[in-house]
Amino acid sequence: MSILSKKSWYLISQTRFAATFGMIGKRSIVYKPIQIDGRKSLFIEDDVYIAQNAWLMGNDNKEETLRIKSGTTIGHYAHIIAKESVVIENNVLIADKVFISDSTHSYEDIRVPIIRQDVRTMSQVTIGEDSWLGENVCICGVSIGKHCVIGANSVVTENIPDYCVAVGSPAKVVKKYDFEKKEWIRVDIRE
Repeated sequence: MSILSKKSWYLISQTRFAATFGMIGKRSIVYKPIQIDGRKSLFIEDDVYIAQNAWLMGNDNKEETLRIKSGTTIGHYAHIIAKESVVIENNVLIADKVFISDSTHSYEDIRVPIIRQDVRTMSQVTIGEDSWLGENVCICGVSIGKHCVIGANSVVTENIPDYCVAVGSPAKVVKKYDFEKKEWIRVDIRE
């Protein structure tokens, strides 16, 4: 990367906009986002890195709707939408183009265009500590346990327990950590 491009990056952690957030922790960086809404409800703890072109959306009508805890890294083009509550725990690794939301567009009234219908809350979202979300993962109103791996291109529509690997659309658990054997074991997804 050239020196010129480094100088042109917009660092939220070093601008006057940082004061408009609920919190931006020490050594945390949000590089040139595409959009940030509901700043005062966004809480970013220490040592968080958010790559370019992220869209972070909180809800200024609430005290805190999005909390990204310490040590988390979020890739390019991430979209994180928090109408009520999205919590990303410590040391989570999120790849590029990941979508996380606690809400969805209503579509039930066929007489009204979807764009004009309300956005409704699905459920609180928590991404457990030490987890990894692969590229293009979609999390829709569900939670991921701690130390989980969600495979690339997966769409998660049900909660995933701690210490699991889940893949697919819809995502299914394919491995679990067995603490007695001290190894990852395959799960028959037909069960």
